[in-house]
Amino acid sequence: MQKILVWDWPVRVGHWLMAGAFCLAWLTADSESYRLVHVFAGAVVLGVASFRLPWGFIGTRYARFVEFVRGPLSVRDYLAGLLRLDPAHHVGHNPAGGWAIVLLLGLGIVTALAGWATYNEIGGHLLEELHEGLATTMLLVVIVHLAGVFSGSLLHGENLVRAMFTGKKQGHADEAIASARPLALVALLLWLAAAGWLVAS
Repeated sequence: MQKILVWDWPVRVGHWLMAGAFCLAWLTADSESYRLVHVFAGAVVLGVASFRLPWGFIGTRYARFVEFVRGPLSVRDYLAGLLRLDPAHHVGHNPAGGWAIVLLLGLGIVTALAGWATYNEIGGHLLEELHEGLATTMLLVVIVHLAGVFSGSLLHGENLVRAMFTGKKQGHADEAIASARPLALVALLLWLAAAGWLVAS
């Protein structure tokens, strides 16, 4: 095997923007002074997650849901291999990681929408509590996801964090994607700019 291009620009940039925005939103959650920062961070999470949904159908090979959303048996087999310290190698997301991605996207959208409603004084205390509960659930999924990333990196001898920067992982030449899709990255950034404008207006 060799280093091949797996992750396109929208997946990589979207991943780090969403990760950074979630961290920022969590750190500013209880601060009145940084309320607008918290709101804009939530807008970034919502923008990235809502862009990622259609990209999961029309994006490059390993960005598509059909490539990494597997049934319970596949997840069980992968986790069993992980417990044996011999997990199967996947060029894209592994079956367990795939479901973590789906959960994070769904939670990101619902949490951000609940937060936006709370910010605009819609839904009252109940919706505020829902927003906080969803954010906590999202944090727990993030922690599990990170544990999977680090264990996978160690067991496969492949730095999965670096791969999400470079876009390259171990694989065969015929498994590589043809392009990192830079124009789609421009579309993502424009989408995020629109989300920020909507929040500010």
